[in-house]
Amino acid sequence: MSPRSASVNEELRRRSRERLLQATIELVGERGFEATTLGDIAHRAGAARGLVSYYFPGKRQLLQSAVHRLMHLTLQAALEREPRPAGPDAGRELMARAIDAILGLAHDHPLLMRTHMAGILTADGFIQCPEQQRLAQLLRETVVAYGSPDPDADYPLLRALLMGAVVPMLLPGASMPRVRLRAELFQRYGLAWELGVPPGEEPPGGTADARSGTGCPVSGSRAGSGR
Repeated sequence: MSPRSASVNEELRRRSRERLLQATIELVGERGFEATTLGDIAHRAGAARGLVSYYFPGKRQLLQSAVHRLMHLTLQAALEREPRPAGPDAGRELMARAIDAILGLAHDHPLLMRTHMAGILTADGFIQCPEQQRLAQLLRETVVAYGSPDPDADYPLLRALLMGAVVPMLLPGASMPRVRLRAELFQRYGLAWELGVPPGEEPPGGTADARSGTGCPVSGSRAGSGR
C-alpha cells in the first residue's frame, strides 16, 4: 500500500481536530467545564487521548478554540443566509445579522458561553488560534461591508461591544435581557429593529433610533453604504 499524500494527511488532521472541537462543545454544554475531562472529549470524538494533547496544550485552550469555532460557523451561516443582502442597505443587514448571531449564542448556550468568557478573563487570557482568526476575519469583513473607513480601528470596537453585551446576558443573578442589549447595539450602529433576526419581542421604550434606523455609525462611517 502506497503511503498517503501530504494533502490527505493534512485533511485527516483537520477532521480529527474538528471532531475534538465539536466534542468539547457538546460535553461542556451538557456537563460543564469541570465535569468534562480530556479523556471524555477524546472518547466522544473517537480519537486517542494523546491526540488531544498533540493539538492543544490544555483544556482551557481547547475550549476557547471550540467556542471560537462555534462562533465562526454560526456567524458565517448568519451572514450567508438566503436571501443574501444586496443594495445600499446590505451593510446594515450584515451588521444586524452579526449582532444577532453573537447575542443568540449567549442566549442559546449560556453555560458554554459563560465558561468561555470566564476562561478569557483568567490568567490564560485571550488565546490566538485558527478558529479565532477566522472569526476575526468575518467580523472585520462585516465592518468593511457596513462602510467603515477604518476597519482596523472599528473591528476591535465591534468585538469589544459584542463581548460587553454578552457578559451582562450571562451574569448570574443580574443578567440583562437580550432585547435590551440588542436595542442598544442597534442604536449604536443606526440599525432598524426589523433587520437581522429580531428576537420576537418589541423594542424597549426609549429606543426610537433603533426602530427608525438612525444612530451613530462607527468612526463616522457611511452606515449602510454596502461597500
